[in-house]
Amino acid sequence: MKDLKKVTQLILSGALVIGIFPFTGNTSQAAVTSFKDVPTSHWAKASIDAAVAKGYFKGYSDGTFKPGATVTRAEFAALLARVAKGTSETEQANVFKDLTGHWSEVEVNRALSLGFLNSSDYPNGFKPGTALTREEMAKWLSSGLAAQNEDYKQALKDTEKTLVPVAEYYKGGLKKAAYPYVSIVLGTGLMSGYPDGTFGPGKTTTRAEAAVILSRYDQVQESKADSYRDLNEMREVGLTGSNLTTATPYEYFTREDGTAESFDRVIGKKVNLRNNLGTITAHRMIVADAQTKTTIRNLYGKLFIDKDYRYPLRDSYYEAFMEVTVTPNGNNLRNLAFIQAVGDIFTTVGNFSSGTKEKYGINNLPVEEYVDSGFFKKGVPRTFWMKFYLRRSAGTSVSQSMLAFVVDKQTSTFFRIP
Repeated sequence: MKDLKKVTQLILSGALVIGIFPFTGNTSQAAVTSFKDVPTSHWAKASIDAAVAKGYFKGYSDGTFKPGATVTRAEFAALLARVAKGTSETEQANVFKDLTGHWSEVEVNRALSLGFLNSSDYPNGFKPGTALTREEMAKWLSSGLAAQNEDYKQALKDTEKTLVPVAEYYKGGLKKAAYPYVSIVLGTGLMSGYPDGTFGPGKTTTRAEAAVILSRYDQVQESKADSYRDLNEMREVGLTGSNLTTATPYEYFTREDGTAESFDRVIGKKVNLRNNLGTITAHRMIVADAQTKTTIRNLYGKLFIDKDYRYPLRDSYYEAFMEVTVTPNGNNLRNLAFIQAVGDIFTTVGNFSSGTKEKYGINNLPVEEYVDSGFFKKGVPRTFWMKFYLRRSAGTSVSQSMLAFVVDKQTSTFFRIP
């Protein structure tokens, strides 16, 4: 009788809604393995089993899980409320009028209280049945981590101006406001991009995908933000414009006043090219740690190097890339002249090409002759990426172990292998 009374109370409260998160009567591991539409070979079976066993998900009354069904705002908010281990100082209630009496009302309010959601993002109502986009999912996940952990909160600030390694960054489709949220989920592995390089901010998510993400969140919420190298790279790029110290053993020199130099000291500063050929302005410097063209050991390396990378990799060097803006003083800036003109700043600067150029929408210094291609035009600023090399180990002389970018006597940055 007690069990029947509990079930009756749950039905009256709207907690059991067939077709959304229907109750199967058993959330044990044995029940999990019996879903007719989740065979042993299903790519997300382990995560689905774990999510159901922990009570995050429930199967449907017909013995299915519906792994390909789209997840709604209400459903994912409820899932986050269930998986979260944090506590809130104040409990939210009656925030959205369109949730009054809805089956998800209590759990959406808990998700709000835990910081996953921000009511100001939904001024016209929560619209619980709306399919959740991947951009929303990234924001909810990141916000929940930030609400419970100060370092994740700081990571959101650190990545506001970072280079997000997805195709939409250069090709368009990713809002600037979404940079830090997408950075957090990519950097921690909570979410990943698609094989074509896109993140798909406007795409939706299936129940199977949500089960995998919940499984990951269960672990990430127990981890520290600085324990993820990919996220550390994006944080460093967001703060300094370079991933130098995260991707390599290089270190910046310490100034006389005790402060460490960093690449952001020279960002946006114009430098005159040799022979008065024009000016060059640095924006970012990215180092790729690639063992082979298909074995790339850091996040940003995959933006520039793939199996179609034009040049052979050198065992003793890192492939490094710099995003710059060049404004020529004439229409005669040819390949050799440009490379020599930049030689005062970086040695062995050159062009590159790879399959990632089209994949991510990267504008690179072309291989063909600049004058014939019309790449450089007098007085017209051109922003692009070019490559250079960094030694992997200290050389036999100070000059071989140190690199510098000098704007003038007051503005420069020096770094070296310790």
